[in-house]
Amino acid sequence: MKVGIFKISSKSDSLTEYENAVIEYLDKYNHEIFIDIKLFKNLSFKKHTQLLDITKIDVLFTIGGDGTLLRAIPLVKDSNVPVLGINTGQLGFLTSVNKESLIKGLDMFFNKKYILIKRTIIELKTLPEIFEITSFPYALNEIAINSKNSTSMLSIKTIINQKLLTTYWSDGLIISTPTGSTGYSLSSGGPIISPDANVFVLNPIAPHNISIRPLIVPDVSEIEIHVTGRSIKHLISLDNRRVPIKNGSSISISKASFCIKTIQLDGDDFFMTLRDKLFWGLDKRNRQ
Repeated sequence: MKVGIFKISSKSDSLTEYENAVIEYLDKYNHEIFIDIKLFKNLSFKKHTQLLDITKIDVLFTIGGDGTLLRAIPLVKDSNVPVLGINTGQLGFLTSVNKESLIKGLDMFFNKKYILIKRTIIELKTLPEIFEITSFPYALNEIAINSKNSTSMLSIKTIINQKLLTTYWSDGLIISTPTGSTGYSLSSGGPIISPDANVFVLNPIAPHNISIRPLIVPDVSEIEIHVTGRSIKHLISLDNRRVPIKNGSSISISKASFCIKTIQLDGDDFFMTLRDKLFWGLDKRNRQ
């Protein structure tokens, strides 16, 4: 199999014990390895190893946390290459293999003991256009609009399918996919959504009107936003990318024409992840 390896580059770009373990495992079983050039030069051996090219691989391994997997999305794009997240970070909602059971997880993958989870992608357009966005106008978790000056609120006029929803007076607005519902949106009081639900969540950040609550809409909805405030510029985030936008900009949000496929190993599932990561199972009344 042709396997790509992606990690966030560090200052030293040296390989950790987990990256070395993955590469040694793949080399042992004669898989073709495709790795980033910065990591490639630090390999002690080059057998079966080539520079990373998304068009030549069957699967992409990301080594790190959820943030690493998110940073790999602009690389994967609409290639249809599935992603296996190997968690060496903290929480790890998106990653399927834990560092403590690395070899077992790799064995399960290569023995085809997994399913593919299709994850919705958000597409963003702005007027006026912004190059940093048009170069890759997509997000897996969420799109968030924030005030650049945190002391002043924004006026966020929101229209859904050409019908006025409301004008949020708030510090910002999060438009989240089901995948992103356990991220920024959750920390801002939003609901947790199962990854297979076909919805978006609109979640205002610190709204001035306390009757305003998060809203769930079908992911086929066309969302139009007009944002104004006291500052000359505001901030818009696409997952971990932050871009300034001019005051008065118009924003259009819709479901992308492609999805990202992540790998879920057998014995793992979304509800088990919630119990493990959010400690829902610690209540002694849950013990059988």
